Amino acid sequence: MTCWHKRLVRNRATNVLFLCCCFLGVLQAAAQSASSNSPSADESKLIALENAWNQAQLHHDAKAVQDLIGDDFVYTDYDGTVMNKGQFLADLRDPAYRATLIANENVKVFPYQNVAIVIGIYHTKGTYKHEPFEHYGRFTDTWIFRNFTWQCVASHTTLIKK
Repeated sequence: MTCWHKRLVRNRATNVLFLCCCFLGVLQAAAQSASSNSPSADESKLIALENAWNQAQLHHDAKAVQDLIGDDFVYTDYDGTVMNKGQFLADLRDPAYRATLIANENVKVFPYQNVAIVIGIYHTKGTYKHEPFEHYGRFTDTWIFRNFTWQCVASHTTLIKK
């Protein structure tokens, strides 16, 4: 094999390798772009869990909420009240609170390794001790993935308007 022929073969191999690397890079960038534009399975699951929590509160279903929150759960209400898991569940069972609407909007999930922060706007409407109320506020929930399940360990609400 002549010297120029060896160089040509080497250059072809280098060019093929270069083109393969470029192609793989384009594929990886496309995959990352597609995944960043659509919610991950965990993000979708967390939004579904937030919605399930709302439904459980509407129906005073403390058992359903009990499974969604960790034993070390801390809740800070818009008025500054701080509750642990037991206090929060007791408050949820209060028959004087009758919600007719609990809904979230503009929900965003910020995932980290085994942790996620979920933020959004909530709207609640109903009666408390026969007095009507309607609240709009923001919430921040901290979820931890442990024992193969997501559990909320902290929730904080801030009132925007009554």
